[in-house]
Amino acid sequence: MKQNKDNKIALVAGALALPALARDALRRAGWDVFVVGLKNFYDPKLNPDMVVRLGGGGRAIREFRRRGINKMTFVGALGHPNLTDLRPDFWTLRTLFYIKRNQRGYDSMAVALNKVLEKNGFNVVAAQDVAPELTFQTAGVQTRAKPSRRDMADIERAIDVSHTIGAADIGASVVVDKQVIAVEAAEGTAKMLERVVKMRKNHKKASGVFAKMTKPGQDLRIDIPAIGVDTVRAVAAGNLRGIIVNARTCFVIDRDAVIATANAAKIFIVAVD
Repeated sequence: MKQNKDNKIALVAGALALPALARDALRRAGWDVFVVGLKNFYDPKLNPDMVVRLGGGGRAIREFRRRGINKMTFVGALGHPNLTDLRPDFWTLRTLFYIKRNQRGYDSMAVALNKVLEKNGFNVVAAQDVAPELTFQTAGVQTRAKPSRRDMADIERAIDVSHTIGAADIGASVVVDKQVIAVEAAEGTAKMLERVVKMRKNHKKASGVFAKMTKPGQDLRIDIPAIGVDTVRAVAAGNLRGIIVNARTCFVIDRDAVIATANAAKIFIVAVD
């Protein structure tokens, strides 16, 4: 996205380290970033400009308007909220009704939320578009280790299966070792990889791949896939050979550390278009 004179943007921050990395990348790119931490989710080290509970969106919207902010980006994970987080104010309640009426799955829920915000005069932008350093910008092998011919067959299968489960709005991750051995569902990627590690604890030789892909037709402005150092370590612990992600549309949390960790573990990372 090309930046214009209106350089104000609100970053709505969930959990983990990615919001801080996104904030810093946006500021390096010249954005005036106003950070909103979601209560009980954001990392306190983020030191946000404002904290709201998950059901308190109206307060944040009023503050954005007061500050002349009309661009928003969402970064960071959301776990399981407690009941006080979900207690909605009037703005959030109206938004939830609209989303409930228009969503058919997790991805369509994100689309519905974006439409509500656009109706209210806000432009929801993808953090990876305004801060491209958060992703692998070019397709290809990102590490010293490279996939073998056998690995390429697993990669092709993993990409195909990822697109199939993604189109059904099931999950974003899959593990393939000749056959499909794990698919992400509601438990999330980390829990899926924990299952793989336990399943393959007696696996003697590394083989197979882990793929984390964007879903076909996914709205990439909210909740795009991400990998980090912990992902690489889990893949190594599961005796897998490599990682497959999308170029430009998968967050890489601390890219240099991810590549260094993969190189040390002899894990390959391939970004695909």
